[in-house]
Amino acid sequence: MKKIILSFLIILPFMISAQNLNGRITSSFYSFQRYDNLQKSDAYLRNTEALNFNFNYDKFSLRTRVNFESNIGVPLDSDPRLRFYNLYLEARDLFDMVTIKLGRQPLFAPVSGGLFDGINVKVKYDKYALTGFFGGNLPAYQKLEFLKDLGDNNVLGARFDANPVDHLNLAVSFYDKNYKPMDYDALRLDENLDPITLLIQQNSNQFKFLSGEAAYELPGLLDITTAYEYDLNYNETSKIEATGKYWATEDIGITGYFNWREPKIRYNSIFSVFDFGHTEEYEGGLDYKYNSDLTFFGKYGYVKYEEENSSRLTLGAYTGIGSISFRKSFGYAGELDNISLYLAKSYRDGLVTPSVGISYTSYKLTKDSETNNITSVLAGVNLRPWKTWSFDFQTQFSNNEIYRDDFRFLFKINYWFTTKF
Repeated sequence: MKKIILSFLIILPFMISAQNLNGRITSSFYSFQRYDNLQKSDAYLRNTEALNFNFNYDKFSLRTRVNFESNIGVPLDSDPRLRFYNLYLEARDLFDMVTIKLGRQPLFAPVSGGLFDGINVKVKYDKYALTGFFGGNLPAYQKLEFLKDLGDNNVLGARFDANPVDHLNLAVSFYDKNYKPMDYDALRLDENLDPITLLIQQNSNQFKFLSGEAAYELPGLLDITTAYEYDLNYNETSKIEATGKYWATEDIGITGYFNWREPKIRYNSIFSVFDFGHTEEYEGGLDYKYNSDLTFFGKYGYVKYEEENSSRLTLGAYTGIGSISFRKSFGYAGELDNISLYLAKSYRDGLVTPSVGISYTSYKLTKDSETNNITSVLAGVNLRPWKTWSFDFQTQFSNNEIYRDDFRFLFKINYWFTTKF
């Protein structure tokens, strides 16, 4: 609590002298069913209040994102929940080259992103940038408090970006994230084969990676992105990935994708003792732009496991008011046939935007398994009578052997605000 008060005292001067205050307030209600068994279920109505708040003063900003969750009627475990996703100070372009973020903030990294409590510093000069960050992992449910064992629950890293020539971007990064698993009690046998209770304490598990990225783009002709990850704990390649698109003509695009990866296993984790292997994934596709409102696409993917393989085929079209697609999967990953249709269109300059979607899926885990079917229907409408207000109402219906006649709805109110001083 003292740390929270101290943080507020640091933030207060920015709030008082803010040149600009902007953000969004969202209130939503979501209804769903939870089944205790196939015959008995309980209906729940969940309420979420979200707040995005930004105070800006010259090159300085205070950014916040808070979420409050509760259940109306039957309470759920750990309710109510107050989640702090963002609460950090930002100083931009100091000396025209340095940006600093301090506090609870989002982290975007090739290996593992998320949130952390700490500091992020970026120095940019000409076509080059160096970023470094360090902090602690978050407690459960994003509580506004710091973990005490920072030495076992921390994240640190650095990234160097370069744009040496036009259309080419290069990056190399280091990432190290540590976790301390929770201690727990377990029954074990002593030397006399009598059951006793032991406290199981594990070492900190971690991810430690080096990664590199390269991207090259010639607008309207070629777009290629590649990535490489090396696991420093296991001393082996973790992932090789490449994606690209080539415009053969103005209306025809050819796409390709390749992915080679090992499962990401935390160091010191019990899962590291299992025998596992890498996967290889290949995919190729074609886009055809018939006109400005209609584009056809098709993709075929192939995944190779240690001793098995699976494939998938996707066909569809994008239109000015939605999309339709068909997907078929077969092989080791299971068999699936799915067709989906989604339509949405705005009227009266965005005043009313109705939407509707329908999906039918037939699937089974193996060739000889029983076939299961599921039908889902989605319908909703967005109303925006004023520039700063919007209202969303959406219903969803699903039906299969497990969730029979499953009906859900969502109602959401958004309010955007901005004030200058």
